[in-house]
Amino acid sequence: MLLKMALVTWFAGLSAFVGALIAKWEGSTETLAKQRFVHGVVAAGGGILLSAIMYALLPEASKHLPVWAVAIAFLAGGALFCWVDEWLAKKATKASQLLAMLLDFVPEALSLGAMFAFDPRFGMLLALFIGLQNLPEGFNAFRELKDSKVTEKQRLIGFFLVAFIGPLAAFLGYYLLADAMQITALIMATAAGGILYLIFQDIAPKATMRRHWTPPLGAVIGFVLGMVGNQLL
Repeated sequence: MLLKMALVTWFAGLSAFVGALIAKWEGSTETLAKQRFVHGVVAAGGGILLSAIMYALLPEASKHLPVWAVAIAFLAGGALFCWVDEWLAKKATKASQLLAMLLDFVPEALSLGAMFAFDPRFGMLLALFIGLQNLPEGFNAFRELKDSKVTEKQRLIGFFLVAFIGPLAAFLGYYLLADAMQITALIMATAAGGILYLIFQDIAPKATMRRHWTPPLGAVIGFVLGMVGNQLL
């Protein structure tokens, strides 16, 4: 059980590294077709995140908390991510996409660890959502750091090391939160609120192109992937 949990959370985190590798190896010129593809990838990440909110985080939180508690935690998550986003803007950092990825990866991995002790099948579903969303987020975060002082090798090493945060957070959730489902539910609802904020603040605006209408279809594709994954598991 523990080995399975460690592996699925590691692979879920490793998908961000795979996304970064794709961004590195994809060395074509910045053509219009490529721009449309990149915007589509951004939209796909948003669609997957939205499906994670709808099919995993909020439904599970609602099983263990009254609606008012879920609502308060959801609002608090949005406010927290808003404050972090504003703080990052003042710092003028180029790593906002990477930090945004970590902001939703860590609480989801904590929740995954707790759920593995309670319902391993739901833990697998959550791992699927994490892995699906980390792939486009890793792709976009690597590109976002292109003009920074960090070399490609350093960026790839960083993304590879990020994958190990998943098992660490999952083990913490497994041992500390398995018997505290209400706390786990609060974490899920808070993460859901923060993720919804990120979708509309950072992801949706980057998914559109003036006079081009196909990139937002990536959001539809991403959402369908999450919906099908939910039904299969």
